[in-house]
Amino acid sequence: MATRPIMLTPLIVACALFMENLDSTVIATSLPAIARDLHQDPISLKLALTSYLLALAVFIPASGWAADRFGTRTVFRSAIVVFTLGSILCGLSSTLPQFVAARIVQGCGGAMMVPVGRLVMLRSVPRSELVRAMAYLTLPALFGPVIGPPLGGFITTYFQWRYIFWINIPFGIVGVILASLFIENIQAKSPPPLDTIGFVFSGFGLSLTVFGMTIAGRGFVPAWLDLLMLLAGVTSLAFYVRHARQVAYPLLDLRLLGHRTFRASLVGGFLFRLGIGAIPFVLPLMLQVGFGMNPFQSGSLTFAAAAGAMMMKATAAPILKRLGFRKVLVYNALICSAFLAANAALTASTPGLAIVALLLTGGFFRSLQFTSINVLAFAEIPEAETSRATSFTAVVQQLAVSTGVALGAGVIEVSQFWRGATNLTITDFATAFIVVSLVSASSVLMFRTLPQDAGEHLAGRVKPA
Repeated sequence: MATRPIMLTPLIVACALFMENLDSTVIATSLPAIARDLHQDPISLKLALTSYLLALAVFIPASGWAADRFGTRTVFRSAIVVFTLGSILCGLSSTLPQFVAARIVQGCGGAMMVPVGRLVMLRSVPRSELVRAMAYLTLPALFGPVIGPPLGGFITTYFQWRYIFWINIPFGIVGVILASLFIENIQAKSPPPLDTIGFVFSGFGLSLTVFGMTIAGRGFVPAWLDLLMLLAGVTSLAFYVRHARQVAYPLLDLRLLGHRTFRASLVGGFLFRLGIGAIPFVLPLMLQVGFGMNPFQSGSLTFAAAAGAMMMKATAAPILKRLGFRKVLVYNALICSAFLAANAALTASTPGLAIVALLLTGGFFRSLQFTSINVLAFAEIPEAETSRATSFTAVVQQLAVSTGVALGAGVIEVSQFWRGATNLTITDFATAFIVVSLVSASSVLMFRTLPQDAGEHLAGRVKPA
């Protein structure tokens, strides 16, 4: 009987993570329909993706401190409420600014819900049960992206896109009830002070810079205001770098970049994700706007990438053990970039099975790359610095994906401008895929700096000292 409550904790957390993962994938398939309903061109809906991801990047660093200060159950439960409220507001939105604001509210909830959920599990589950608990926790990350595209496409095609957000309401209600009943409110005895100045500098810097890049050239604000926003963002980030070197507990500890494997994982991973991050935005648009598919047809194809990622989970460990991190990261980055570029060759007459095969295989290799990057980041990190390294990597990952969306949309806009047209064509999407694939391939330059034996003890090639 004692085992049941223990394993309830990862299941409760897994339900919350499933809600977040499902939501982030269903929206990508529904963007063209949402754009039509809000009377916007589809490219403008990049704001819906970048605003959510940016909210994650801004607030994730403070999640650990909030859990230590106010208790894991309090923060986790509040995060579910905020995320659910944001979902309701998304479904009620009738204009683009309302929709973007609602997505920011969702992002604030997701920023606290996901990392604090993992923290709840680590603090509640005995070490002897941790492996089994992690198996429960990885299920939403695997099944959410598989179910999301076809589910979002089905709801949007045969019902109404607003329901893709309202389906979160029952998940949220159940999550709050279960968290209240079964999750302990664990608080740290003496948490370090929140780096308030660092939070302000990093928050303003990240949000103004990425948001300025996202709205550039769209006419949402005057050009001078957009330029001012970018300058203020870059200046704020520069102030943060200076500040982080002078305080004992910086929000994002830049000293971690002194570890070679962490630096290569972070910088190389950022470049790789920058290109890959454009896929959830560019691919559904190409299938629906370029090829004339409906959302359900599009989602029934794009789920294949997530299915390929699931297949890789069982084979990543033996591949890394045989080849090592350096070889996998260098050569697999090129393979992934080639599959990304291959999307540029798709046309409206390409058979559906060929598209599925391309996405399935590309997702397989991308999953191997993400696994390798994520594991290698902690190869040289001491135990005492693990929590700070986790926050740092989470922020960079979210920032890379949001910037990738802005990059993919920006290339499409430049292609339109170059053609002197306002309508989207297959050529615009093909150009975007070529450019983002080259950006992902540039990550090889960083991975090549790794020593041949980088992370060998993590790959099981040698025994740890």
